[in-house]
Amino acid sequence: MARISRTLLAAGAATLSLALGACMGPAGSIPPASAPITQDEARMGAEYHPQFLAEFGGAMTGSQATYVEQIGKNVAVQSGLGNARESFTVSLLNSPVHNAFAVPGGYVYTTRQLVTLMNNEAELAAVLGHEVGHVAARHSQRRQQAAQRNSIFGLLGAIGSSVLLGNSQAGQTLSRTLMQGSQLLTLRFSREQELQADDLGIEYLGKAGYDRRAMGTVLASLAAQNSLDARLAGRNASVPEWASTHPDPASRVQAALTKAGPATAGGITNRDTFLTRIDGLRYGDDPAQGLIEGSRFIHPELLLSFNAPQGFYMVNGTRAVTIQGQGGQAQMTTAAYNGNLETYVRTAFTALGGQNSQLAPQELQRTTVNGLPAVYGTARVANGNSQVDVIVFAYEFARDRAYHFAVIAPAGGAATFNPMFQSMRRISQTEASSVVPRRLQVVTVARGDTVASLARRMAYDSAQEERFRVLNALTSSSTLTPGQKVKLVVRAR
Repeated sequence: MARISRTLLAAGAATLSLALGACMGPAGSIPPASAPITQDEARMGAEYHPQFLAEFGGAMTGSQATYVEQIGKNVAVQSGLGNARESFTVSLLNSPVHNAFAVPGGYVYTTRQLVTLMNNEAELAAVLGHEVGHVAARHSQRRQQAAQRNSIFGLLGAIGSSVLLGNSQAGQTLSRTLMQGSQLLTLRFSREQELQADDLGIEYLGKAGYDRRAMGTVLASLAAQNSLDARLAGRNASVPEWASTHPDPASRVQAALTKAGPATAGGITNRDTFLTRIDGLRYGDDPAQGLIEGSRFIHPELLLSFNAPQGFYMVNGTRAVTIQGQGGQAQMTTAAYNGNLETYVRTAFTALGGQNSQLAPQELQRTTVNGLPAVYGTARVANGNSQVDVIVFAYEFARDRAYHFAVIAPAGGAATFNPMFQSMRRISQTEASSVVPRRLQVVTVARGDTVASLARRMAYDSAQEERFRVLNALTSSSTLTPGQKVKLVVRAR
């Protein structure tokens, strides 16, 4: 949550526009997959590209970003799109979530966190090839057309609606607003489109000379990481579909391996080259955006900290921290503050309700939390045949600076979030200075090294061996060989 913008909706709306603003030819026609990127597609992609970078931590620079760009453009050439190398823009994003995506106009993105999960160059090419496949097949445009045929909320629901809120218009509006500013708000494709992009990525892998099975192996690593994250957070092993831009990688693994066929001697992986190139890459949160440590969020620059409710998990975005769980969803962010905390809370309710909403709290309560002046209020909203509570809980940190939680919970369920509300506090400069980020370290296995001995060097207090195995795509029965390169997560200093 880096120096969060003064308005929750401004940048979030830009991302939403990006998801919906697919580029089409006359009368809504979609160019065939083999057609070059059109001027309209390139113009629209260029318009939203800087806003999208801002939403996902910005584009990284340096040798690692150059390497990712090189591999991405080499794969894009295999798509058959005219001038693919020149037409595609490939960005490595400074984001701590495992994700990759693409938008019309040849803009392809992967997060640094997803790159750290990969184990060879072929897997990097597979992920980027999958995203190139979305661009080549004009999946964004087709999703937009389908949404327009169904209803104005069709695609919005696919992007941001939650299980809790169902499909009511009020529920979608509130949920969508909460999701804006977080890194969950990106276009989701249908299962058929995901599988088609997998197939196209595998085709591009083969044409580029890579091991075609890399699509299946990287999906397997992503599925294993999802499962581990869920276990560590004490939640369901499958990521909720409304919180995933690439749902259910586990179900796609076998399909990708079957499509790829048996391993061939000619397919390259470039494992050691890849590991050498990504050595030192930041792992997890960037301190400038705050860090998630288990159930705790700490921001060493904003000098604040809070704890998520038990059983909930957090996703750290560039403008907000999203908190998800079975009992509701929340977001911690900020907005413009003029020194009046009650006005701030009422404005936050208005923003949550949308332009035509009369959403307002029933009453406002003043309190103090860990020495911070605070104001909170609740509004009850009809959601189909049931009701939900919308809560805004705000804190004053300075005369010109305030932060707030915006929460949606089942009617009467706000108590679930009370421990979180009461955990917000200032941190000292000394505590902030003690926050040390993590980075990836590539080491060579020495004689006598084992999975257990190397895992003990992982910069975590729990599940060290599980984390080490998932990071290196090692099964429970895998052993190490002297001379083999493996990845560790260590403290940056």
